[in-house]
Amino acid sequence: MAAGPSSTPKFSESELAEITAVFKSFDTDNSDTIDAVELETVLTKLKMSKTRKEIETLIKEVDKNMNGTIEFNEFLDIVWNIKQGKTSAESGFSRVYTKQKELIQVQGAAGSHSYAQEEVNAFAAHFNNCLGSDKELGYLIPIQGDNLDLCSKVGDGVLLAKFINVAVKDTIDERALNKRKPPTNAPLSKFQINENLQLVISSAKSIGVKVTNVGATEIYDGVKFPHIVLGLLWQLVKIHLLNSINLKNHPELIRLLEPGEELSDLLKLPPDQLLLRWFNYHLKKAKHKTINNFGGDVRDSDAYTTLLNQIAPNTCSLDPLKQSDLVQRAGMVLGNAKKLNVATIIKPTDICSGNPRLNLAFTAAIFNQCPGLDPLSEEEVKKAGLMDDDYGDSREERAFRMWINSLNLEDVYVNSLFDDLKDGVILLKVLDFVEKGIVDWKNVEKNPQNKFKRIANDNYAVVLGKQMKFSLVGIGGSDICDGNKKLVLAFVWQLMRRHTFKFLAEVQKKKFGGKDVTDEMILEWANDQVKMAGKTSTIKSYQDPTLATGVFFLELLHAINPKIVDWSLVTDGLKKEDALLNAKYAISVARKLGATIFLLPEDIVEVKPKMIMTLIASCMALAP
Repeated sequence: MAAGPSSTPKFSESELAEITAVFKSFDTDNSDTIDAVELETVLTKLKMSKTRKEIETLIKEVDKNMNGTIEFNEFLDIVWNIKQGKTSAESGFSRVYTKQKELIQVQGAAGSHSYAQEEVNAFAAHFNNCLGSDKELGYLIPIQGDNLDLCSKVGDGVLLAKFINVAVKDTIDERALNKRKPPTNAPLSKFQINENLQLVISSAKSIGVKVTNVGATEIYDGVKFPHIVLGLLWQLVKIHLLNSINLKNHPELIRLLEPGEELSDLLKLPPDQLLLRWFNYHLKKAKHKTINNFGGDVRDSDAYTTLLNQIAPNTCSLDPLKQSDLVQRAGMVLGNAKKLNVATIIKPTDICSGNPRLNLAFTAAIFNQCPGLDPLSEEEVKKAGLMDDDYGDSREERAFRMWINSLNLEDVYVNSLFDDLKDGVILLKVLDFVEKGIVDWKNVEKNPQNKFKRIANDNYAVVLGKQMKFSLVGIGGSDICDGNKKLVLAFVWQLMRRHTFKFLAEVQKKKFGGKDVTDEMILEWANDQVKMAGKTSTIKSYQDPTLATGVFFLELLHAINPKIVDWSLVTDGLKKEDALLNAKYAISVARKLGATIFLLPEDIVEVKPKMIMTLIASCMALAP
């Protein structure tokens, strides 16, 4: 986009940011132009519907180069004319701009922020669909979609906590959640709300949500920060819709393998890319051109019509293609989807506008209801190696993957630890984050196209790991490049451990007096805290079998905050099912205090020493 109109003075930085946000609300396919379809979509939402000829007239009013679309410079010119009083804000395209600006902007504490009302509407519908039967949410649901009702109703944390459990089952133990209690159902206090929001943020982080700039204040005052709330909600909705799109749940996805590819090539694809490949698989079978995105490539509904017909030819016809009006065609597509019992939260105009988020959500809903892939025979499963392989989804792999994602490193998101670390680039970025400045980026091949270059990066990572005194005996660059699970986990664990210790030393400077933190220090601290709180538990190591009951962790959390544990919910944990309940409760209570942890209840019950250490260290970081 151009920086400003060529024939007029430049706008201020804040004005330009505001205008850019409004322009992007029109330009939903990110083409840097506004065409007739996009303008029609906006007019429909503004309840200013016009004929196609009237829309073309509006464009001609702004379109100086007469190419049939509005470029950013032309958009700036009309805004400048409004500002200078040369054009009435209530006439022609100027009026459309003014109304759209009023619709999408909210004055927040940090200034003006834009949001897409169609996304608010869709997310509200999704929450209503998923949680509408929950009686505890009667004071929150139904959520209105045509305003910021959703941003208001997430304020006490209960709705968000419930949806996190929809997205990833059992993430939050609801016994740790503060709720309204009958018969009065009195609103929660600010203290209770803050605890809930701490629990929500820490729990969201543990399942891979990026929570940069997301704090309790931004959620509590969600109407002031709709852009932040909606960013958080989109990540949760995306996780919910894409969570089952993997080879573990759908082994028949190996049918998407292309010539020359191996199973590992498919495994490393993130769910949205796997979904795109699935879409194109069906388009290719129908001899239709493929798509590259869920935005502009699907807004004419041509690809959707073909996809649904390919999946269910007897139910979904190609009749929508006979309809020239794109909004009506999109409506027919949604009608076909409903015949397959696809739960749709989008509207025809959302398809036509090319909103990539909502079209991704719609495509995922189609897949989840009707993938249209032939199931594998037992022989095919064995041949693919899917029978015994856990696809790297071990609990350690999950914890380390979520930890890396939580660091919010630029251009870093790990979908599969063993596959995504193979070329060494992400591993080196994590090393440089944990030990700032250790990587000389002149020695790194940032886009390694062959195995030789990938191994060179991995060898460099091993050299740096040894400089950091990691135990890397028997680990070479080729092991990382080959995805050796045991050795990759060993390397990443030491990175996570170093990061944890450095963080502890920073927040507990007085306690450690500048000394390096050790495992023994953390263990001694934990035992001392429990003893000073008048509790009797004690542990000898991170492998102490008594840890399996979960009681020690709850006593440690009690020592940090005597009011945080409801002891009526705690048992002796001697039976496995009781121990698991204690462990679930302990994890949610720790997150309620603001702890960032990535372990699962099973890690406690099975006494996994690495994960146990991270939990105790996280508690230590919380201690006053």
